[in-house]
Amino acid sequence: MADAETPVRRSSRDLRRAQRAAPLPDNLRPVQPGLSGGNYRPLSDSAVLRIHETAMRLLAEIGLADAPPSGVEILTRAGCTVSERGRLLFPRALVEDTLAKCARHFVLHGQNPRHDMEPWGKKVYFGTAGAAVSIVDTHGGYRESLITDLYDIGRIVDVLEHIHFFQRAVVPRDIPDPYEMDFNTCYASVMATTKHVGSSWVDPKHLAASLEMLHMVAGGERQWRERPFVSQSNCFVVPPMKFAFDACRCLELAVAGGMPVLLLSAGQAGATAPAALAGALAQEVAEVLAGLVYVNAIKPGHPAIFGTWCFVSDLRTGAMSGGSPEQALLSAAAGQMAHFYDLTGGTASGMTDSKVPDGQAGAEKALNHALVGNAGVNLIYESAGMHASLLGYSLESLIIDNDIIGATQRTIKGIDVSDEKLSFDTIKDVCLNGPGHYLGSGQTLQLMQTDYLYPAIGDRRSPNDWTERGALDIATRAAVKVKEILANHYPSHVADAVDAEIRRKFPVRLPRTAMHPAQAEPQVAVAGGKA
Repeated sequence: MADAETPVRRSSRDLRRAQRAAPLPDNLRPVQPGLSGGNYRPLSDSAVLRIHETAMRLLAEIGLADAPPSGVEILTRAGCTVSERGRLLFPRALVEDTLAKCARHFVLHGQNPRHDMEPWGKKVYFGTAGAAVSIVDTHGGYRESLITDLYDIGRIVDVLEHIHFFQRAVVPRDIPDPYEMDFNTCYASVMATTKHVGSSWVDPKHLAASLEMLHMVAGGERQWRERPFVSQSNCFVVPPMKFAFDACRCLELAVAGGMPVLLLSAGQAGATAPAALAGALAQEVAEVLAGLVYVNAIKPGHPAIFGTWCFVSDLRTGAMSGGSPEQALLSAAAGQMAHFYDLTGGTASGMTDSKVPDGQAGAEKALNHALVGNAGVNLIYESAGMHASLLGYSLESLIIDNDIIGATQRTIKGIDVSDEKLSFDTIKDVCLNGPGHYLGSGQTLQLMQTDYLYPAIGDRRSPNDWTERGALDIATRAAVKVKEILANHYPSHVADAVDAEIRRKFPVRLPRTAMHPAQAEPQVAVAGGKA
């Protein structure tokens, strides 16, 4: 009898699982990109004002050093002055005028419009970022990252529901030439995913070549300017309070080329920013406000992301501590400051100090994401795959972090207390007329998919079932998923003819065999390594 019943029971369970796994329309899913946060506020209103006032004083009385000549000309023409020490000072009125005219409510486009983001108000989106120099395997082995790794990370991101944009996550160590590295980083990213992409450049010539390539992908310069699907991650400052010469020149070209800019200040509390968290935040707010003045002095209203990336030191060693509670506090507070200015804000979260996908990694990532996400930060970078405080990247963690981010989004969505969800009639029916439980009630079946989020890789089976299926830990299950995606998902949104033309014109170092394994490597002329 037991043998006869077992297939029926398992079939019913499998059917329920299949129902849960069936895709829902975006508007009916438990979580969607751009949920509104803001319920967590580490700063009081008066604290926000004190940080703002300190930032304004820093700009007016200390200013920033080392701007390139073009930047000095642009900023003095806008109203900055040069101090006796040669530092650019930013009058309060100039900063306030900039805040009055700068871009708000701009879309960050994907190559596929279904991935367009609206990062304003307190809408929250999660994405990757970073410049890890190593790939981490599930056993803790570290090796240098390659251009094929960058492409593989992008195509995994392309299919993950809870990761909404892809910014360069690893440095291709197999491409030593700076021009070729910058160009190929951008190329591999836009070929790997139709989601919005972020990349960076160290020289304007490198950016100029990439812009030409992006025009080809978009179908022309006009089409690119209408829907720019790549933003520039620009570390335009060297904290504390100095401009980065070459990055500023790249910033100027990005604005001229119609590319949105992430104005990124990455001071590290206790090292390149004050150890006091409030002081670190005030300094970085001042630095990013200076960048905002810079951008708007070039082109008023150009899309710019308020990128206060406040990193943290372990004061015992001076090393960065990306998984610390102080990191969560600073990143959440950075979101509050962006809300104060009504600007699109971007910051970092999820940079575990752990070297492998383990319990420490999960705890640090979940804590940081829960606080930063619920603070309502618009764009949360570094959110998936990062280890060893930005030194290593794990494809298995990318899969695991997708679950953590999904769970975080569910907490951001919160609890619906409408009349329907208060469930008085359902409770009445079950208690007075029903079986005394809600397992088979109409409301339970209705909400099973729309209100409850299920992990893609996390295991909720019984211990016996888990053991029967191999007793695999989460990192091993994630490794299986990585192999499955990489064996089957090869994005083809850029036409082969366009790609061939790009390869004829530029030094593409990503092999075609890595993009289309069934195809032979085409014999095309490859350009030299100069922009």
